[in-house]
Amino acid sequence: MKGKILIVDDQFGIRILLNEVLQKEGYETYQAANGIQALDIVAKHDPDLVLLDMKIPGMDGIEILKRMREGHHDIRVIIMTAYGELDMIQEAKDLGALTHFAKPFDIDDIRAAVKKYLPVPK
Repeated sequence: MKGKILIVDDQFGIRILLNEVLQKEGYETYQAANGIQALDIVAKHDPDLVLLDMKIPGMDGIEILKRMREGHHDIRVIIMTAYGELDMIQEAKDLGALTHFAKPFDIDDIRAAVKKYLPVPK
């Protein structure tokens, strides 16, 4: 197994697409449609990398990121957003996000970023 990846997005189609692509690459994947599910999965499964959408109803990506960092300071996060909100992207990077992708994204770019940022299995 190459590593554990959590996909957090309120859009079902995006979760399914990323899930299929990353599973084919050999990763163990988890999916969350909202912040509560995401935090629960982080607590139970300690993923190596999180693909986090910024625009999620209820708890937004910044809040999810802040809460994930409370218990898992070294968690690796790549953010995704359909909006060109530079303030939100900058805030996420200030909170330790590694990089960001604007939707619609190129799946090969996501694949390459996952390979680049996922820690090498022990």
